[in-house]
Amino acid sequence: MKIINPATEEMIKDLPEDDASSLGAKFQLLKGAQRAWQEVNLSERVKRIHRFSEILTNDREQLAAILTQEVGKPIRQSRNEINGAVTRIQWLTANAEKYLNEEWMISDKNPEEKIVYEPLGVIANISAWNYPYLVGINVFVPALLAGNAVMYKPSEMATLTGLEIDKRLKEAGIPGTAFQLAIGAGSVGEYLLQIPFDGYFFTGSYRIGKSVYEKAALKMVPCQCELGGKDPLYVADDVVDIRAAAASTADGAFYNNGQSCCAVERIYVHSKIHDQYIDEFVNVVRTWKIGSPEGNDIYIGPLTRREQLVVLENQVNDAVQKGAVVLTGGKRLKHKGYYFEPTVLVNVTHGMRVMQEESFGPIIGIMRVNNDEEALKWMGDTEYGLTAAVYSGSRERAEGILKKLNVGTGYWNCCDRVSAAVPWSGRQHSGIGATLSHIGLRGFTKTKAFQLKSLD
Repeated sequence: MKIINPATEEMIKDLPEDDASSLGAKFQLLKGAQRAWQEVNLSERVKRIHRFSEILTNDREQLAAILTQEVGKPIRQSRNEINGAVTRIQWLTANAEKYLNEEWMISDKNPEEKIVYEPLGVIANISAWNYPYLVGINVFVPALLAGNAVMYKPSEMATLTGLEIDKRLKEAGIPGTAFQLAIGAGSVGEYLLQIPFDGYFFTGSYRIGKSVYEKAALKMVPCQCELGGKDPLYVADDVVDIRAAAASTADGAFYNNGQSCCAVERIYVHSKIHDQYIDEFVNVVRTWKIGSPEGNDIYIGPLTRREQLVVLENQVNDAVQKGAVVLTGGKRLKHKGYYFEPTVLVNVTHGMRVMQEESFGPIIGIMRVNNDEEALKWMGDTEYGLTAAVYSGSRERAEGILKKLNVGTGYWNCCDRVSAAVPWSGRQHSGIGATLSHIGLRGFTKTKAFQLKSLD
């Protein structure tokens, strides 16, 4: 398996892939020793995972450089991802004992009643490349805290980062009998689906996630899928500061090159402020520096996947043919690397692919609406349901709109953010299940009820 630098198109490394035999051996290792990891005291498991976060902090510069090299993420954003991962781990470790220890429901009567949260067993974590630390930590950290053994498959485009994660977990005291890597591309993921894991946790596209979910269903084990989005954002006419709203929403659309399931993918702007907002938005986008992701002043680096260049070109061409206007960007850069200009389209409609299909790149369609009802209609016109955002001077107005949308997360005057304290979940084609928060911690457990009657 060749690891390619998307900024230079040069090969970084050539790695051997797992096959059915090696994956089977790793699974048997995990299965045979999972109980031993479960019997390690929860407070000790917490201590080791906390140590993992300290190691990530100490090694941040080295890890960020590797991440930038293999996925093309600008170096400052790579550092931010590792910082965010540490913050997320801190919440999970601080709350693990509260939510994973046994819970007494009735302790002052006979019989007494309690709930015990037992690990699922050995789980498969098939992860993604766009935020390998963050989406990985959503799964393998709470899974390990709960006493599970984990087979972690990093994306083939973030394998070097996966190897670094494995190395540092072991350094923190997580035994190899509790955490193993599965190295390879899609075929390795298919092999994992043939192994009798006790749970499957997938992050990626709807198309592949649907296949994973269908195959896991036959096993009658838990399966969670964190999938894509076509996340809408509405800018109402009562925003306090249009320039600030434009800057914030542009960042929400283009951060990490738009390669985020919760990136803003379509924007609706009230007609009263539409023109001013567009001017401010385009001005912000034109200030960003594009180039080698290793530069500290770079905001837009290369796309991670070469294939996405064609997807974006097709969306732009389709939109222009149907009447859209490109205000800035619109094409790939003519030099080495998978670079695409940050692109702003106006005069868009929902008959265009850019407003219906996931873009996963630095492109945004902005549509004029005349009132909240029209905005709500178009925001809900999607098969996805991950996040939605409203920028408004009125919290009541924003919450009223967000309550009517079938999404897992609603934002008021913010966007494209994830917090460990609240669940991360999608609806419709954006997935099933939830990670993070107490729900995410307990999502890697199975409950056992105890009813205890004394005969004294």
